[in-house]
Amino acid sequence: MNKYFRMTTMAYIIFLSGVLGAGLYAGIVVTAVTFHTELYLGSSVLTHFQEGQIMTENFLRLSYLVNVSLFAVVLYEGYKFKKFERDTVTQVATFFVLASGLLFSQYYIPDILSMQLQGEAITQSVAFINTHKGSELNFKLFALALLVLIIQNMRKACK
Repeated sequence: MNKYFRMTTMAYIIFLSGVLGAGLYAGIVVTAVTFHTELYLGSSVLTHFQEGQIMTENFLRLSYLVNVSLFAVVLYEGYKFKKFERDTVTQVATFFVLASGLLFSQYYIPDILSMQLQGEAITQSVAFINTHKGSELNFKLFALALLVLIIQNMRKACK
């Protein structure tokens, strides 16, 4: 592996790790704080719907980072594929990163935004609850596939 490609690989791994960290932070810390504002403000200032709108804005901004990471994955893994530096685990992880990342940013986020624009009542519907649960599972799949991709690239880079 030449010097410049090794530096590119390290930058790629660091970037993907940052995306994974941002996703985990948003899902674990930001969600817990946002949906329990009464614990930190002393009283219930925001409704559950308003807290949901704040969370949606957080995940909308996270989806921009997810889209940039998808572009980086396509470029880097596509280059490695073209150079015949491929293995099955990396290819499967790449597929799941791309598929779940696109579902998150291009399907779930816009769908949840459009439902929220219809008002608070729609967020109590079965359709919204199922869409939200689907987006949670999808993002967990994205995070797991991203972790596998990071580990695979670290393993190859440290040879």
